[in-house]
Amino acid sequence: MRRGAGLKCPRCGKGRVLHRYLKVNKCCEACYLDLTHARADDGPAYFTILIVCHLVGFAMHFIWSTWEPSPLVMASTVSAGAIALSLLLLPRIKGAMIGFQWAKGLHGF
Repeated sequence: MRRGAGLKCPRCGKGRVLHRYLKVNKCCEACYLDLTHARADDGPAYFTILIVCHLVGFAMHFIWSTWEPSPLVMASTVSAGAIALSLLLLPRIKGAMIGFQWAKGLHGF
């Protein structure tokens, strides 16, 4: 899972798992592991929402209790942070799920 979260091949740790933002490679270019069976589907999106919402909820509480900004400032900063964190975490969580599938022998690995 650690290799997958680093967007590397779960078997060798050298090749890339994703070739675009979320597209899975057909095979690893280093060890030729067949990645066509890797199907994460909606799992990474659910885990990303779970993590981001918890972090943003804590951040909203901290920001409001510390600085008490206006609602517009708080909504815009928290929204921008949530979007940036979601875009950062989504491919890493997808790679980790592919690594988990490979480790457990799921989906044809």
